[in-house]
Amino acid sequence: MDDVNNKVMSRAALNRALLARQMLLSRHAATPVAAVEAVAGLQAQEPRPPFVGLWSRLLGFRRADLLAPLHDRHLVRGTLLRGTQHLVSARDYAAWRPLLQPVLSAGFLGLGDRTRHIDPHPIAAAARLHMASPRTFTDLRAHLAAAFPDQPDDRAMGHAVRCHLPLVTVPDDSIWGIANDPLYIAADNWLSTPVGEGADIKDMVRRYLAAFGPATAADMQVWCGLKGLKPVLDGMAPDLVVLRDEKGRALYDLPDGPRPPPETPAPVRYVPAFDNLILAHADRTRIVDEAWRPRIVSKNLQVAATFLVDGFVAGIWKTTRKAKLATLTLEPFIPLAKADEDALRQEGEALLRFLEPDAPALAVIVQPS
Repeated sequence: MDDVNNKVMSRAALNRALLARQMLLSRHAATPVAAVEAVAGLQAQEPRPPFVGLWSRLLGFRRADLLAPLHDRHLVRGTLLRGTQHLVSARDYAAWRPLLQPVLSAGFLGLGDRTRHIDPHPIAAAARLHMASPRTFTDLRAHLAAAFPDQPDDRAMGHAVRCHLPLVTVPDDSIWGIANDPLYIAADNWLSTPVGEGADIKDMVRRYLAAFGPATAADMQVWCGLKGLKPVLDGMAPDLVVLRDEKGRALYDLPDGPRPPPETPAPVRYVPAFDNLILAHADRTRIVDEAWRPRIVSKNLQVAATFLVDGFVAGIWKTTRKAKLATLTLEPFIPLAKADEDALRQEGEALLRFLEPDAPALAVIVQPS
């Protein structure tokens, strides 16, 4: 271990380490549950991105491969990291949800005047009984308005429940498994593992490093939303390796964490909107040039779908469907070599076939950089 400690990791070396851990150097023969655990969850603000994320990471992935563990309750969608919706394994939800309560409590107070005079705990307790069966948030807000007539803001009360009562989404039979106004249920009424079982901040640190290391304490705090993690990492230092980036900052890592050579080939890949590949570090230069950040993350915090060339973000993409034609449009940030553009077109057509299997016609459009 001594010959690894204090080793300087270049930007390219950090990039390849990240891609290896995020299953983006090659597609893997893993189950969706194993893959979701390996990458430490997939952000699921919208229904479709987790499917694209797994399609880009797994060999032969089909939509049904994710729908099955959602319905079987081995994977769940709920409010977790950074107070946002994430797809995680049932056991990770049970272990991580209580650890992340400070993030969710802060998110509730972040509404300012709307929540300042609301005690969330009796509201969450009342909702606990109501949410023992699947309900929409529309239904829940109506229930809370009747139960707490002195509280005029039913949406603020709904936010209190989202932040203080562990809830998971109940999948349905729609194409991506989640309705526009989805059903939710109290997690303890859905999971076989009680919420809180396995909760261990050190284990969560190890899981983060396995998926996103080498990394600083600030990186992990950005990923999960918690504060004050440096003392935890420092306390774990005897069991970790401590490397350095090119600015001399300490990077914590697992001793056996993959750190491929920086010249390792990286294939083109399509990354979905909101993917944690883009969001899991304070310093994101290992995956995206700072100059492109405003084109990826909007002022209202929408995160565009991106594509990778030689391991780094090289542009954004979107799909549209008009009658019989499904179109994938790429907006490169840089001029593309012909070989890279050809690879993006080939991979893009496969992505379109996955997303729009009933489309008779497909088109991939590469706009000028």
